[in-house]
Amino acid sequence: MTPLPEPWPAPAGEAEALPPALASRLRGLARRLWGGLVDVALPPGCMVCRAAVDAPGCLCGACWSRLAFIAPPICDRLGTPLPYGFGEGRLLSPAAREAPPAYGRARAVAAFGEVTRDLIHALKYADRLDVAPPMGRMMARAGADILADAQALVPVPLHRLRLWRRRFNQSAALAGVIGRETGLPVRAGWLERRRATRPQVGLDRAARARNVQGAFAVPDMAKGELRGRRLVLVDDVLTTGATIDACVKALQRAGAGQVDVLVFARVADEADAPIS
Repeated sequence: MTPLPEPWPAPAGEAEALPPALASRLRGLARRLWGGLVDVALPPGCMVCRAAVDAPGCLCGACWSRLAFIAPPICDRLGTPLPYGFGEGRLLSPAAREAPPAYGRARAVAAFGEVTRDLIHALKYADRLDVAPPMGRMMARAGADILADAQALVPVPLHRLRLWRRRFNQSAALAGVIGRETGLPVRAGWLERRRATRPQVGLDRAARARNVQGAFAVPDMAKGELRGRRLVLVDDVLTTGATIDACVKALQRAGAGQVDVLVFARVADEADAPIS
């Protein structure tokens, strides 16, 4: 969210005349007073439906209740919910056993649905950077186990032409929040999208894989830094996994160690996800 402007400028020479600690307290008080005035004039609204909420960056009760949070028991590899837990140790779904992905483990806040779709679209297409901090904080909690083992965060990159049109990378914005929450460094320069690809919307699994084949690479200058590192790849949504797998394989070819994945939403059925 864009920082609030200073409510009034300090008179010339006044800041120098005050002790630094007192000047800092006065500036903080002025910001809080200004923020309170803004909240009165523009009361906070739900991030999705704009219904009144108690504080900015929140969901109303109705939207919160429609979020299908992913909670244990889950498949340790895919991060998908399981109908019940059984035995001890790591649980694996039949899908993970039959077709294991390139990444080690994936974690997501919620299953893809109306609310997660609206939040992702708001961030991705409507320049709603105000939703990135709460989304990122939820991701940090959902991925606590894989983040505890990680050494760096790598956002899924955009091609430079798409980045120019969109003006920001939503995955990098989410990674920045997660980094601040966990203290992990964000290494956006460790992975590049060197080939522009068509949107994945409407493509089947095989076509999606072909579409992103060879699109990602690690710059030569980054290979020495990431060699052997435990990384968490950050994106907004995981659909068929074609883009994620292409990114993971590029990192692995460059010498990365464990590569896990953290997303906001996880799609169980490809037909439910009209997102590139």
